[in-house]
Amino acid sequence: MKFLAILPAAAILASPAVAGPYVNIEGESKFDGMDATGSIIRNDVGYEGRLGDAKYYIQGGPALVFPDGGDISTELSAKVGVKMPVTERLGVYGEVKGITQDGINLSESLKLSSKVGVKYTF
Repeated sequence: MKFLAILPAAAILASPAVAGPYVNIEGESKFDGMDATGSIIRNDVGYEGRLGDAKYYIQGGPALVFPDGGDISTELSAKVGVKMPVTERLGVYGEVKGITQDGINLSESLKLSSKVGVKYTF
């Protein structure tokens, strides 16, 4: 009888991860030496999936910006990224993210950043 009671839980834990929507809340603080220059709290809704061997994600939403000594503002932020294996132990990844300036003012230029990397697993 106990076996039947734990069977659904075992099936859920054994099933592969399903791609789809998610919520991601992320804090980011910036420093110039030991001086804090501000923080951002991103409140994103996203979607992740697979395309062949590659995993991708796209997410976006409102971001609360807390500049050091300035007024708090709400901006719109978004990011897109991809991660792909090259070999069994070597993978590559990249991400591009952007955020509006001046209270979701789309006539102002966006602050953009990117990162790329290589990961080797021993």
